[in-house]
Amino acid sequence: MEFPLRDRIAMAAALTGPLLVALVLTPFRTSVSGADPALVLVVVVVAVSATGNRWAGAVAALSSAAWFDFFLTPPYQRFTIAGAADVETAVLLLAVGLVVSQLAARARRLRVITVTDADHLVRIHDTALLVQSATSPDLVVEQVRRQLMDVLRLQGCRFEYGSLLGQPPRLEQDGGVVVGHRRRDVDRDGWPEGEIELRASASGHYSGRFMLRPLPGTVPSLQARLVAVTLADHAGAALDTAGPVLDR
Repeated sequence: MEFPLRDRIAMAAALTGPLLVALVLTPFRTSVSGADPALVLVVVVVAVSATGNRWAGAVAALSSAAWFDFFLTPPYQRFTIAGAADVETAVLLLAVGLVVSQLAARARRLRVITVTDADHLVRIHDTALLVQSATSPDLVVEQVRRQLMDVLRLQGCRFEYGSLLGQPPRLEQDGGVVVGHRRRDVDRDGWPEGEIELRASASGHYSGRFMLRPLPGTVPSLQARLVAVTLADHAGAALDTAGPVLDR
C-alpha cells in the first residue's frame, strides 16, 4: 500500500522525533521531574498526529514511551524502569499518546468535512438522529444506501450483511481508494472498474459493507467521499448497537 507523501513524512517524524527530543532532554533529566519530559513528548505525539494519520500518531506514542524509558528514567540507557512513579509516568505517556493520536487523526478528518456544503451536513445530522430513534438498524442502512447514491452520484448501491468476502476495491476511512494493496489516485484516475466496497463498522467491528457502483466518468470530491465514510459509520453504529448480525 502506498501512503501519501504527507503521511510518509509524518511516519518518519514519528520514528525520529521522540528520539531527538529525548536526546535534547537528557542533560536535564536529573533536574526535572519525570512528568515534565513526558509532557514534552506528548506534544511531539500531538504534532505528529495532527500532520499525519492515526498510525503515525500511534508509532509516535510508542516511540515516545520507549525513549522516555531509555534516556530519561533510571537506570539510564536501559529499557528498564526502577521507580514505581516512573513506571506510572511511562504507562500514562503511552496511554495518553495513543488516545491523543486517535483524537488528532479524527479531528483532521472532521476538519475536511466541515468545509463541505450544507446538504452534506444535513445528511450526517439526519442519519445520526435516525441511529438514535430507529426501531430497526435496517432503516438506517436503507437511508444511508439512498444517501450514498446521491452523495457519490452512483448508478447503484447495495448492502451486504455479515462476512466481508473477496478483495474488491475499497473506499477507506481517509477518503482514499485501495485496489489490491495499492492506493489509487481517484481524483486523477477516477473510480476503479467494478463495485467498490465501503465498510460499515463501529468499535472496530465490521457489520457489513455497502457495494458502490459508480456512474462512468464521475469522480466525487474528497469531501463527498469523507461524508460517505461518515454515513457508513452511522450504519455500522446502528448495526453494532442492535447486536450480532447474521448473513442474510
